[in-house]
Amino acid sequence: MNYIFLGAVALIVIIYFVVTMLRLRKAVTNLTQEQFIEGYRKAQLIDVREAKDYDAGHILGARNIPYSQFRQRFKEIRSDKPVYLYDQNGGKSARGALFLKKKDYQQLFHLQGGFRQWTGKVKSK
Repeated sequence: MNYIFLGAVALIVIIYFVVTMLRLRKAVTNLTQEQFIEGYRKAQLIDVREAKDYDAGHILGARNIPYSQFRQRFKEIRSDKPVYLYDQNGGKSARGALFLKKKDYQQLFHLQGGFRQWTGKVKSK
């Protein structure tokens, strides 16, 4: 009986992750660092990490809108221009993109692997 319950829970978790991945794929375009570099200067570059992480080092030209404040501050992001998002690993910026997609933003791009894998220019305070 316990195995059936555990199997059902595992199946629900797997279905949740598959549905989330499909939603992400429709909402945001994942970009490699090279692809990200090609387009981010012509777009709005948003770092969704917390301020202390942003201050420690961020991609040159990025604005900081922490994910914890995203729902209150998303209107600072123009919906008529491309939006390039990143965070430390990629999870929060992907969720931020899903949120923006629900608010009718269309041109959403995400740095695959996040800032952790970034080797381009960095600015720190």
